Amino acid sequence: MGIIDFRFRPNTAETVDGIKNSAMFKDLCGAIGFDRMKAQSLDEIIAGLRKNKVERAVITGRDCETTYGSASNNPSVEAFVAACPELFVGFWGVDPHKGMSGLRALSEAVAQRGFKGAAIDPYLAKIPASEARFYPFYAKCCELGIPVVVTTGPASFVPGAVIEHVAPRHIDTAARDFPELRIIVSHGAYPWVGEMIMVAQRNRNVFLEISEYERFPQSEAYVQAANTIIPDKLLFASAHPFVDYRDAIATYKELPFTDAVRPKVMRDNAAGILASLP
Repeated sequence: MGIIDFRFRPNTAETVDGIKNSAMFKDLCGAIGFDRMKAQSLDEIIAGLRKNKVERAVITGRDCETTYGSASNNPSVEAFVAACPELFVGFWGVDPHKGMSGLRALSEAVAQRGFKGAAIDPYLAKIPASEARFYPFYAKCCELGIPVVVTTGPASFVPGAVIEHVAPRHIDTAARDFPELRIIVSHGAYPWVGEMIMVAQRNRNVFLEISEYERFPQSEAYVQAANTIIPDKLLFASAHPFVDYRDAIATYKELPFTDAVRPKVMRDNAAGILASLP
């Protein structure tokens, strides 16, 4: 069975060093022992993905220059996609505080640079996903026919991050205001497990992946929901290199998905989203 990984970043030396030394994730790296992640060449990474039957890998960009002073990593995403376009899919990282210049950059990224979606980080932008500054970007995504990845999770150890900014209720508001916008919730909006399940169930345009939280308390409800009320909504994602994608694949082999749902989670649900991209 082929696999589509909806949250992946190649663990090149530049990427690994950048994560270790970032203003946002330095403390988190220390807490999870990120030093164990070994850097590889891009050729080695691509060969490993193919060996493990990963057909496509979505790489989400990040731009939090306004709030954290960190340069956008969108150029590196573009370089990865250019190096292996049949494997990597790039999503442009959005800084909502950049206004019209940010909107123009997103349009150019899709029209001229091969990007296939957008990505936002409400907890790094320090505003909730339903805040007005995101709305022009949602509208632009609808106009361009592209989805948006909304990064959630508790943002543990990230300085200044407010957990309320990634609560599913804000995503529900945005999803209902923009019914044409396909939203992929990254990290499953943990710890609001039940609320996130209901937001995905009641909004046809909302999908989720639960990378990093598959073994956390109450996470069994995500699997139960996939097996029952949202079989077409849950996507596999590894969050590599924070979690080695091979370890994530092994975890999903152990999770009790039904035989009918497992291929949907590992590949088919994501394939449906990617097939509709411009």
